[in-house]
Amino acid sequence: MKISLVMAFLFAGVIANAQKRHEGFRFLDHIDKKQIDVLYNDTLLTAYCYFDSIMKPVLFPIRTVSGITVTRGYPIAPRAGERIDHPHHIGLWLNYESVNGLDFWNHSTAIPAARRQKYGTIIHDGIVRTDVNPKSSTLEVTARWVDHGGMILLRESTTYKFSIADSNTFVIDRTTILNALDMDVDFRDVKDGLLGIRVARELEHPSNEPDVFLDDKGNATAVAVIDNEGVTGQYLSSEGRQGDDVWGTRGRWVTLQGIIRQKPVSITIIDHPSNPGYPTYWHARGYGLFAANPLGQEVFSKGKEKLNLKINKGESVTFHYRIVIAEGKPLGPDGIAALEKSFVSTARQ
Repeated sequence: MKISLVMAFLFAGVIANAQKRHEGFRFLDHIDKKQIDVLYNDTLLTAYCYFDSIMKPVLFPIRTVSGITVTRGYPIAPRAGERIDHPHHIGLWLNYESVNGLDFWNHSTAIPAARRQKYGTIIHDGIVRTDVNPKSSTLEVTARWVDHGGMILLRESTTYKFSIADSNTFVIDRTTILNALDMDVDFRDVKDGLLGIRVARELEHPSNEPDVFLDDKGNATAVAVIDNEGVTGQYLSSEGRQGDDVWGTRGRWVTLQGIIRQKPVSITIIDHPSNPGYPTYWHARGYGLFAANPLGQEVFSKGKEKLNLKINKGESVTFHYRIVIAEGKPLGPDGIAALEKSFVSTARQ
């Protein structure tokens, strides 16, 4: 009996030491899967994914500090009750609908092969550096924006900084530099862009519109009357606009709040003053697309404004965004303002 107790204590000590070794942030690089996991205290918060099938690198899934998923699973890891529209809406991404006439935003495997010459793809090139600290980690990667024939329009350098603001708040700071190489590159003023996230069903706005959803066996099912049980999303902008009224308006930030697993959860996107078109217009839809598009001014302003962004050959443009994933007590405007202030002061100029 005594020997068994000693062994039990020794085994418990080994487990405890193993857990201690994994405190804080760490990366797990799954080269064969084309995926880099971002873990905090051994909980997967997100993963940098560059699968061939998704046409651009994304962060997927995205979770709170305790592990609550705030992104839609479809089409990579579909869950019962989800909408199955827009297969190009995956996790968190940055691309655009019209880049020298090519559509990067809407590209997916659903596009017929005969039409793919009209679409662009962002291809992961490599990891530049990683840095890990107890409360933060950094991943710097490169990619290329190419046409159907592989010609490079842009070289992309993106730095993700992942941090824990407090025990309930996961922060993603994304800095993306787009370099025009051998030609001028035009971002025409259109609706679909630039930074987007597709959220979990619980964070959508309640709706009465019929749609197609997944059943518990993974089958697509047309639903005439939508079941809104557990659907609790509500947008709020820095300018005080709420719900569907946020769409097509400017703001320094927008937060989307709701309830998942009986916990208050929110996603907040914060714009940066150095970004083109600041403060951004919000392409924030009740069905679950949450996007900041500073370049689509004509459609959002109903023709009163227009911004056709041009990156001259040999020049670049930089975009900074902060994405805050919080659970528990809602951040509120004051809490968001504090995160906005620190972001503006620390983001690379």
